[in-house]
Amino acid sequence: MKITKVSEAPIKETPHKVDTRPVYDDETAQAVHIRLEPGETLKPHITPVDVFFYILEGTPNVHIGEEKEMVQADWVIESPKDIVHYLSNTSDKPARILVVKAPKPTKQTKLL
Repeated sequence: MKITKVSEAPIKETPHKVDTRPVYDDETAQAVHIRLEPGETLKPHITPVDVFFYILEGTPNVHIGEEKEMVQADWVIESPKDIVHYLSNTSDKPARILVVKAPKPTKQTKLL
């Protein structure tokens, strides 16, 4: 059994400059925990695989293509591959999101 305590997982340095912690990395999928403080935003990007966001805490905005929705805890949002997407937090409280990519990407994410 492998257990990962998110609060102790190392923060990965990314171009997004937010608290991003890989918590699962297997040949079939990847999962990353993201914490967005009030006012923080990920850079718009395109992933080469399907992604889903599970909102753990807060009310972040999810931007997928031309759509934007303020979401909340216990919601799951799907984002198909090859579509511009990003997350932003315009609230006054932190947001925590679990991002799952499946299958595991073999190409780099493209920043815009």
